[in-house]
Amino acid sequence: MSYMALYRKWRPAAFDDVKGQDPIVATLKNQILSQRIGHAYLFCGTRGTGKTTIAKIFAKAVNCEHPVNGSPCGECRTCKNIAAGASLNVVEIDAASNNGVDNIREIREQVQYPPTEGRYRVYIIDEVHMLSTGAFNALLKTLEEPPSYVIFILATTEVNRIPVTVLSRCQRYDFKRISIATITDRLKELSAAEKIDVEEKALSYIARAADGSMRDALSLLDQCVAFHYGERLTYDHVLDVLGAVDTAIFSRMFRAVAGNRTADCIRQLEELVVQGRELTQFVTDFIWYMRNLLLAQTAEDAEGLVDMSSENLRLLKEDAGQTDGETLMRYIRVFSDLSNQIRYASQKRVLVELAFIRLMKPQMEHDYDSVIERLNKIEETLEEGVSVNAAGAGRPGYGVSESGGGAAGTDAANPAAPGGISGAYAQPAQAFTPPREVTLPKAQLEDLELIRNDWGKIVRGLGGAVRPSFRDTIVEPGGDSCLTVVFSGVNSFEIGRRPTVMGQLEEYVRENYGKDIYFKARLLGDGERTDTVYVTAEDLKEHIHMDITVEEE
Repeated sequence: MSYMALYRKWRPAAFDDVKGQDPIVATLKNQILSQRIGHAYLFCGTRGTGKTTIAKIFAKAVNCEHPVNGSPCGECRTCKNIAAGASLNVVEIDAASNNGVDNIREIREQVQYPPTEGRYRVYIIDEVHMLSTGAFNALLKTLEEPPSYVIFILATTEVNRIPVTVLSRCQRYDFKRISIATITDRLKELSAAEKIDVEEKALSYIARAADGSMRDALSLLDQCVAFHYGERLTYDHVLDVLGAVDTAIFSRMFRAVAGNRTADCIRQLEELVVQGRELTQFVTDFIWYMRNLLLAQTAEDAEGLVDMSSENLRLLKEDAGQTDGETLMRYIRVFSDLSNQIRYASQKRVLVELAFIRLMKPQMEHDYDSVIERLNKIEETLEEGVSVNAAGAGRPGYGVSESGGGAAGTDAANPAAPGGISGAYAQPAQAFTPPREVTLPKAQLEDLELIRNDWGKIVRGLGGAVRPSFRDTIVEPGGDSCLTVVFSGVNSFEIGRRPTVMGQLEEYVRENYGKDIYFKARLLGDGERTDTVYVTAEDLKEHIHMDITVEEE
């Protein structure tokens, strides 16, 4: 007897055997049990999710002589004839090759005759979106008012190509992609039934590579078993057959990218090419790996979203700490663009190498994402090598210091400058005058000091797109429950003064500090000093015996 492929041999014969489409199965069974059977159904969804299989089961169930809880018995003469394709009452049509008006006219002539056995004539039209416009128009009247004994089941992977006039005449059922866990469990059952010795990790990878398609998963399993016939099917065997790459390679390549080690990355890619790995599959898997990194970095319950062991999840979180979320999203976008290009490219390796270089050299690009990353790299360089001090005399928190909160003290390069926004705004040594001291109500001073002490942290929390505009800023009082952000440059001021940015700042302070503070913005004046010291009247009277200047609100 000739060999039968696994997906054909194990195609579900009853509703209870269908996996991953429980809502659709339950609805159809209830319709059969209650005798509320429709005349036209539209099954839509991606390949291999069970559309044609469920259509055939439904055709058997509505004609079965002894149905069991809405499912066909599989034993009666009608069920056996339908399963063998010998029934004249169930007609399966491939619309890809029978898409003309004449084919539909032939169906219209056939529906005039009642079934020779059973209760219904069922027409299953697969890939119905391939019908021509004339064929759809010819089908409309019959589809709307067929004889009571006729059922149409239309199946398609591209529902957007179905005319609205057809959609409105059908009960629509959307078949979802089958989960990795469901496919893995089904593969385990079939492997045990077929006496296939296989590692669970290998089945999990096959399930993920199937991309939600049960049929694809069974075909891949068939392929791997045939290649390693008589051996235990291991995870490494599956990678060899499918031309895939182990996740450990992804980790090493990602760390090379994060460390800007271009040569190491290209060498790793060279090894993969020599091993005969499929670069299209590599790109797809690397996108999935970076997706997992992003979830590990941003999601609170990453364990429930990332399908891997606790040890691998720990390593994944370590890799995720190599960069920030915005950079990861840029990486994913670059490789997503690559996945669309590489399918039809003749020089796949060159495209992949170019993509990795783009990841490590954002200065080569001019899009929004790369500009933001370049700004972030400049900020990191300044943090490491240049101190941005902008504090009032003895009062921390005047300016943004990305390494912490506000920067306290004086400018090291110009000790006579007691805390200007930066060296460019500092007072010359020969012109040094004591800072002005201004009194504030105690509540206002507490709000001011709270925000100044954490100003660097607050600015970092605003995000990469806004953060560069807040470099070299100070915070000063603006009245009761109000603070003013002082910008040193016109361009930064124009960006920072926008209501959306100020609103984002107010929302961040409200969520993280429990304070309802109103923020406004102004531009630093020419020659204006920024070293004003704010104290309460009580503190000033206690420690300093001099005239007190009260700032008006």
